[in-house]
Amino acid sequence: MLEGIGDRTFYGNTISQWVTALAIVVAAVLVGKLAYWLFGNVVKKITARTKTRLDDLIIDMVEEPVVFAITIAGVWYGINTLTLPELVHAWMGNASHFLIIVAVAWLVSRLLDALYTEYLVPITAKTETDLDDQLLPILRKGTKVTVWIVGVIVALNNAGYDVGALIAGLGIGGLALAMAAKDTVSNIFGGFTIFTDRPFKLNDRIKVAGYDGFIREIGVRSTRLQTLEGRIVTIPNSTFSDSPVENISLEPNRKVVANLGLTYDTKPEQMSEAQELLRQVAKETEGVVDEALVSFTEFGDSALNILLIYYIEAGADILGIQNAVNMRILERFNAKGLEFAYPTQTLYTKQA
Repeated sequence: MLEGIGDRTFYGNTISQWVTALAIVVAAVLVGKLAYWLFGNVVKKITARTKTRLDDLIIDMVEEPVVFAITIAGVWYGINTLTLPELVHAWMGNASHFLIIVAVAWLVSRLLDALYTEYLVPITAKTETDLDDQLLPILRKGTKVTVWIVGVIVALNNAGYDVGALIAGLGIGGLALAMAAKDTVSNIFGGFTIFTDRPFKLNDRIKVAGYDGFIREIGVRSTRLQTLEGRIVTIPNSTFSDSPVENISLEPNRKVVANLGLTYDTKPEQMSEAQELLRQVAKETEGVVDEALVSFTEFGDSALNILLIYYIEAGADILGIQNAVNMRILERFNAKGLEFAYPTQTLYTKQA
């Protein structure tokens, strides 16, 4: 009775053949799960005893793609034992080839990503320059995208598709897309300009396009700048190619210009004394470099103007030094009876 049931035919195959194919598929899934268990509980313990971490890294990255490939191969073999229409066999074969190559691309992508994390990231962290830290994420993403593009093209080719015609079609479509995305392309080239010319680096303070702040992130398409108010501004990289960039962090020292006005009743000897006091104040203030420039520049509308120019060394507390200089000037001038002028007008009335 059972033999008779097993010999019954459905869709060109006996029940025994269907059961055998199903058993092969189930066995493939079980073998995949067993391989995953062996990787996690046996192989990893063996590699953990070695001195190098490379084998641990490889095992950790290959286990899932390998299990996936084993399962796909088993399913394909099980279905291939059945007598099915040629179109179904061809479709299943192409699908299996496609998935196997995708598994290989997955494996290569994971391995490269692990090597970047394990070896390249620590190396770039030890270097003094920020350029490699900025380029590494771009290289990492670019490598993964390249692996997947090549993997999909090879997979489609093995699945029976005309990849040449597909690439030609993509080339025409890519031309139209490039025309529509010219701003994006311009920003990408602007990003490469930043990486090659290096007008600034991370955490530099710059002025560009009316914004003043610190560089917090440099990307392929845009750069993030934190303004002095604490707000984040995203600036397209093409802006840095088309606009002047003032890198404040690279200044050797900060120039400070002050115009002081004394009253018109100030005597010549007092004007000379005032200029000497300004030179002394600048010389005595810590953080001020070189000798200050002091000059009696003009007879203003309501004051005798003295120009004071001094320089604050890079990295010093700019506001603190300016405050110290101004306080000392105020104290010394008050002590010497030198009066600051303020806008005044004198009106003369003609007697009739």
